[in-house]
Amino acid sequence: MNGTATNDPPVNEMGLVVVGAAGRMGQALIRAVHTIPGARVAGAVERAGSPHLGKDAGELAGIGNIDVAIGDDPLPAFAKADGVLDFTSPAASVEFAGYAAQARIAHVIGTTGCSTDDNAKIQAAARHATIVKSGNMSLGVNLLAVLVEQAARALDADDFDIEILEMHHRHKVDAPSGTALLLGEAAAVGRGIDLDGNSVRVRDGHTGVRRTGSIGFATLRGGSVVGDHSVVLAGIGERITLAHHAEDRAIFARGAVKAALWARGRKPGLYSMRDVLGLN
Repeated sequence: MNGTATNDPPVNEMGLVVVGAAGRMGQALIRAVHTIPGARVAGAVERAGSPHLGKDAGELAGIGNIDVAIGDDPLPAFAKADGVLDFTSPAASVEFAGYAAQARIAHVIGTTGCSTDDNAKIQAAARHATIVKSGNMSLGVNLLAVLVEQAARALDADDFDIEILEMHHRHKVDAPSGTALLLGEAAAVGRGIDLDGNSVRVRDGHTGVRRTGSIGFATLRGGSVVGDHSVVLAGIGERITLAHHAEDRAIFARGAVKAALWARGRKPGLYSMRDVLGLN
């Protein structure tokens, strides 16, 4: 010890890379990491050609300089980190999952709209990386999913129909939302059925009567809505509505950081927020 001060981070802090760092969710993630004990921003990545390359990630997110410049190469960023926070696009998340597997670091995926093939590739990467993937990272939504599963199990399909209504801001590009699908999957598990073979995504024209046991989805888009989700269990003469309203995307960012801290040091595998929150 020579008494010289350094700027090295505490050794026990988890260094996290934020990909898609310049987007609204990326900035929310940077702010969340900055405020949650035990975590720090170790890297920030954006697409090649982004006008934000070279800028300080903290400055862009409104928290001041954190001495982390936004770059376009994830490999060196992943190599010096303990985990990555990813709310990007399906193709990018598949690519990042491969890089996380190579680096043997935790990968938290909040990306929605993944195809069956995308999910298979992420599952393959989870043989070497600890991956937490969820259509929604908030505590409230994941608790709601548990309640939906329990309600669907308790209420017979002959007596109660299930409809899922969701609304998001005008810029959202996938539908139904990942959260709506998460809730639909919970309902399907409660009913002991396969969601893909029993969901109704579109109704238009002369549709005929509602098929018993199906799970319906309705999608709304407009304005700046962060995320509204309702699960309606409609019976004869009565109706139960289970709902969640997200008012700030910071709830998803905080959940993602919580997931990363939980995943640190765990064996490789594909986990969900139910695992993180102890709801399984």
